[in-house]
Amino acid sequence: MTRPYNFSAGPAAMPEEVLTQAAAEMLNWHGSGMGVMEMSHRGKEFGQIYEEAEADLRELLAVPAHFKLLFMQGGGLAENAIVPLNLSRGETADFVVTGSWSQKSAQEARRYCTANVAASTESSGFTTLPDPASWQLSAKPAYVHICSNETINGVEYHTLPDLHSLGCDAPLVIDFSSHVASRPLDWSRVGLAFGGAQKNLGPAGLTLVVVRDDLLERALPICPSAFNYKTVTANASMFNTPPTYSMYVAGLVFKWLKAQGGIQAIEARNIAKARLLYDAIDTSTLYVNKVEKHCRSRMNVPFYLRDENLNDAFLSGARERRLLQLKGHKSVGGMRASIYNAMPLEGVQALVDFLREFETQHAP
Repeated sequence: MTRPYNFSAGPAAMPEEVLTQAAAEMLNWHGSGMGVMEMSHRGKEFGQIYEEAEADLRELLAVPAHFKLLFMQGGGLAENAIVPLNLSRGETADFVVTGSWSQKSAQEARRYCTANVAASTESSGFTTLPDPASWQLSAKPAYVHICSNETINGVEYHTLPDLHSLGCDAPLVIDFSSHVASRPLDWSRVGLAFGGAQKNLGPAGLTLVVVRDDLLERALPICPSAFNYKTVTANASMFNTPPTYSMYVAGLVFKWLKAQGGIQAIEARNIAKARLLYDAIDTSTLYVNKVEKHCRSRMNVPFYLRDENLNDAFLSGARERRLLQLKGHKSVGGMRASIYNAMPLEGVQALVDFLREFETQHAP
């Protein structure tokens, strides 16, 4: 029987092929007599897993040689502290607040530096992106932070801002947790990118950091050694015991992505999925998406029933049709369909079919 379609925002659905392989290797990885979670992170077996995962990810994301790939812990939320500890020098960092996650980033950074809000769309309900030309950047920010895809609010940068064109030579920091590996990335505009793995890369527990070489020497003296990017780099992400099993499963996801044709092929699939779902919402009389069309997320699609008294009936009907985890985030309500890389087009079509069926039954 086909598995249910899981629209969770994270931890999110995984490719079925990856889960099947991980299950098959649970007790005995490649004849080693050990499961991966039983291995020493310094042993040759795990060393092979790590090296392949790092190489596959660098190839997939087309990460230039002058960037380091770090496998860390703590999720994107911890990076809200770890980034300013490493990059701020205790000075001023600029934040463009476009949703719940960038808002949290600015709030956390204030513990370690001055956090200047260069722009905010809170007054619009976080339904748009501010024109970079309108940003009120500091004179010399240590870095400029954006969340390039807001998981809760469904807003996405389809083109990264070019800080140089704004007369700013600070590094751009992006939280790409919920759309990493869903589309190509212009690394020439990025100084550091970070993201929790539990949406597009693998299971919870692993955090990816991609940091430019020249930014490794700026950590505050109070930065814990395990969170110092220079220390983590020098120890190949093994200064402390890393999240080994999460790294292994993520490595399987990287190989799955390569087998799908790589990032360009995945992006084409994601465009088709998002178009199908947004078209169904936009042509309905019962559902509405409030995000401006030019910055709608391909990964996270929040929507509302015009009659919210129908919410419980909608969720109940969805579960009956094996369409899971469609309830919106508690801070914004409504519904949310997260359609990450592992969500097949067939899953989105099943959701669209249900949207239309439910509307036929309940539309005014």
